[in-house]
Formats: sequence, C-alpha cells, structure tokens
Amino acid sequence: MAECHLKVTYRQGKPFAAYLYLPRLPGDRVERSSEEGQGLVVDYSSDGRPLGIEILDPSRASLDRINALLQRLNLETIPPSDLQPICTD
Repeated sequence: MAECHLKVTYRQGKPFAAYLYLPRLPGDRVERSSEEGQGLVVDYSSDGRPLGIEILDPSRASLDRINALLQRLNLETIPPSDLQPICTD
C-alpha cells in the first residue's frame, strides 16, 4: 500500500481543488462517493475501503476537519506538513 499524498489543482495561482489519495491496493477503483459536508467527498472501493478525499474548496479546508474525517474513517491522521499547500492553520 502506498502512503497518503495530496494533489492540488491551481487556477490563477490559487488552489482550486485538491485530492488526498489514501493508501490503496493495486487495481483499486472508485465505485462510489459520499458527501461528507464542508466541501469534502470520500471515494470508496467496491469493498467499502476509503480510497481518497476530494477537497472541493481548498480555501475552506482545515487540518482539523480533514483529520476528524480520517478518524471517522478509522485511518491515521496526517501531519500539518502534508496539507501545507492548502491548509495554513
């Protein structure tokens, strides 16, 4: 399994959207998504494992909100440096 990593899309030099890739197995595909509120959407595999978190509005993202969601998903929280491009709190 790979580690978490963040991909950020910029528009006019500002974060426009982001995706936090969660650990996944080779061949995993997104089968369904679930809106979690506050601009966060979780993508799941066919067997229900979370594969990633869509961050629809990076300007509203916060480390606390994302880590709270990761805890609800029974995943390890991430350090501030991993979200530094979008979260400054």
